[in-house]
Amino acid sequence: MAKRRILILTNRIPYPLKDGGNLAMNAMIEGYHREGWQVYLLSMNTTRHYIKHEQLGKLFTHLHAFEWVDVNNDIKWTDIAKNFFFSRKPEHAKRFYDAGFKEKLVQVLRSFKPDVVQVESVYLSTYLPEIKAHGDALTILRIHNIEYQIWHGLAKKTKNTLKKIYLSDLQKRIRDFEREAWKTYDLLLPITEKDASLIQRLEEIHAMVIAPFGIDTSRIKTAFGSERWVGYHIGAMDWIANREGVRWFIEKALPKVRKLVPGFEFYFAGRNMPDDFKSLGVDGVHCMNEVPNAEEFIADKKILIVPLWSGGGIRVKILEAMAAGKIVITTPVGIKGIEARSGEHYLLARTPEDFARSVKWCFDNRRAAEEMAQRSHMLVVEHYDQHKVMKDIILEVEHLLAERI
Repeated sequence: MAKRRILILTNRIPYPLKDGGNLAMNAMIEGYHREGWQVYLLSMNTTRHYIKHEQLGKLFTHLHAFEWVDVNNDIKWTDIAKNFFFSRKPEHAKRFYDAGFKEKLVQVLRSFKPDVVQVESVYLSTYLPEIKAHGDALTILRIHNIEYQIWHGLAKKTKNTLKKIYLSDLQKRIRDFEREAWKTYDLLLPITEKDASLIQRLEEIHAMVIAPFGIDTSRIKTAFGSERWVGYHIGAMDWIANREGVRWFIEKALPKVRKLVPGFEFYFAGRNMPDDFKSLGVDGVHCMNEVPNAEEFIADKKILIVPLWSGGGIRVKILEAMAAGKIVITTPVGIKGIEARSGEHYLLARTPEDFARSVKWCFDNRRAAEEMAQRSHMLVVEHYDQHKVMKDIILEVEHLLAERI
């Protein structure tokens, strides 16, 4: 049988592999490749996540093909204002619609003739008419997050009246856009069971497979017993949920942590670090900016702190930390989508006092904390192995393709 052909569309280059979104996209790309598929990757090289062309030429050389289109997706207040007053679509969708990308997409559809087109962002659903007009490929939407939930959470949190009005309107636009998009694909790949349940309650969809972020467990290094008992956080700082979560932890929770555990240290790193984070001058806080190697950054640190208050999907960094044998302290939002139990696989924290008590428990009960880390490691090996995840997806894809014959 000839190799299946899949065209994967991404709204940014899945590189560097330092944040959850890039890691999740890369895992899917590599998963299809390892299963023997011809993978054609077509990406936007956006101004907000720009990669120099000389670097791009060295990436994904093992795939059938990798091409990109430079896209200007800078946030412009004039565009936001025009969109707010004269459109009902979310400004995000407009920002990712580009004539050059559309032209390249049509060219690839005609030449490559994919069996499957997988879209890695709901905002790229604006290109579905072109996909359907230039072939009969099975269409798949990978759902990293229920996007409107992120903006709904941010709207509820903000105290600025004008900002609240704008964010509330934006989340409604994104909700309507998402729900319409869900109905147009042949297959949805939500990343969590909770997201899948919500989609099924809201819309009648064709087919769905829960596809969590798959960990290549064979490459994850563990260092049980050899790490420093310090806290750390790593994540893209241009994602507002990460930025606000870290700020909250440093301002609200860390003083209480250091009161119970004097000398406790907290390290954090991420792409596009805000300037005010770089010059905090807070005792025990170490801003590492963007680190060249995420695995090296976490290797000698024991306690992952994830103070997230908004967002959907699975926190890739939590799964990677669990696989590496770290202790995870996080909020209900942070652990959402991961089939783990509080007290058995991680420590749940809802308040600054909870974070402080959790850190103190780790220091007072190091053996029990290590055992918790070992249980979380096994959880990832048994339920989030990349090969298993891809096997389930491809089984459903082959079934849907066979139905068309």
